[in-house]
Amino acid sequence: MTKKTHDIWNARFINRIIDSMADGVFTMDDQGRISSWNPSMERISGYSATEALGQTCQLLQCSRCFGKNCPASIEKCRILEIGQSEAKECLLRHKDGHDVAVIKNASVVKDDDGQFVGIVETVTDMTELNRARERAEAAALRLAEVYQMNNIIGKSHAMKEVFQAIRVAAASEATVLIQGESGTGKELVAGAIHYNSDRHEGPMITVNCSALSENLLESELFGHVRGAFTGANRDRMGRFEEASGGTIFLDEIGELSPFIQVKLLRVLQEREIERVGDSRRRKIDIRIITATHKDLYTRVRDGLFREDLYYRLKVFPIQLPSLRERREDIPLLVDYFIQQMNKKTGKNVARISQPALRIFMDHPWPGNVRELENAIEHAFVLCDRDQIEVSDLPLEIRQPDINGACRDLPPVKSSRRKKLTQTELLDLLDACDWNKAEVGRRVGLSHTAIWKYMKKWDIPLQREK
Repeated sequence: MTKKTHDIWNARFINRIIDSMADGVFTMDDQGRISSWNPSMERISGYSATEALGQTCQLLQCSRCFGKNCPASIEKCRILEIGQSEAKECLLRHKDGHDVAVIKNASVVKDDDGQFVGIVETVTDMTELNRARERAEAAALRLAEVYQMNNIIGKSHAMKEVFQAIRVAAASEATVLIQGESGTGKELVAGAIHYNSDRHEGPMITVNCSALSENLLESELFGHVRGAFTGANRDRMGRFEEASGGTIFLDEIGELSPFIQVKLLRVLQEREIERVGDSRRRKIDIRIITATHKDLYTRVRDGLFREDLYYRLKVFPIQLPSLRERREDIPLLVDYFIQQMNKKTGKNVARISQPALRIFMDHPWPGNVRELENAIEHAFVLCDRDQIEVSDLPLEIRQPDINGACRDLPPVKSSRRKKLTQTELLDLLDACDWNKAEVGRRVGLSHTAIWKYMKKWDIPLQREK
């Protein structure tokens, strides 16, 4: 191949690369007139190459060129003198008249002898990135709205004390321990503290301490370095580091092993972490909120939880009342969940009947607010009127004594039972008199999971007569 042929081939290859680029690329001569215009520039600007060639870059009406409005000539923009401009976010005027957000950069190109060859400008379209930013900001705003205190429903004296505790905790940096039965809304309270605090612009990271083994939880919380263990193919940041500038919420803190308890105590004392397999200490700036449904003090007395860690965690304790301790809030909660389910399902249920509400008021609610929400969801499946009736309620709430219906059946451990067959489910439903919560307890699944199986196999929610 001759040098001339080689040069021609190289030029064609470079042109093809430029034409295939997602970024806009155009060149100008020493008079500031456009000499090339790739397809991405046509898309971004709306001007075809035919329309752009021979024009100056004023065609784009850039909102920022060296900090000024777009100059009228190449001399005024001083690109030949300066040699290059730093990348800047600016607006280009599209042929149709609307502005396009871009990042624009320009450089003078010279040959090996230092002679001027041309000017190259690159234009990166920021439209999709800006939309993604807006979507992320909107999602963060929606998340913050979920955790506002007006989404924690209650007017009882017990809940008024909780609201006051949230306000006080949000105004401080103290470590918070939230205690309460399962289903009382511990994560909502943790979120309300974070989103009403000075750290609300930072992340809120949630970790369920009972969901992972000791080794996995250590890596999840502290991160690891490459080669720390089998499968550690790269460095990984832990959840403590991810929460920098914000809050980490450690749920089910009572389930921590003694080893992780020691490591957490060190974090609380020194505000430093070490990744697994690493000796380097890393400073962290986080607020720690923990929660448990267990009596931590009893676990301390039983030797299952470190006393020094317990007192470090309960700098500011918040005790959440069970639903049976604030029954006056049940009508408010029912109305709230009905509104939420109307939005979710498109139905127009207006209320709950007085007999059904009376059953709700008398029920002990071992699952607390979460159980109440699931009961309303169950009622919406059956309800085809503007009012929830007693017949729409779950059987275990309508007939609480039914919970003993299948006590003679041995429980099935969840570690052994991961899936149900249709035949097994039908047999269990018959044995438990179609009490879905009891069936769930027998097989280690939630009654919501049992409902989903029934829906999958078109099994009616109530026994057919």
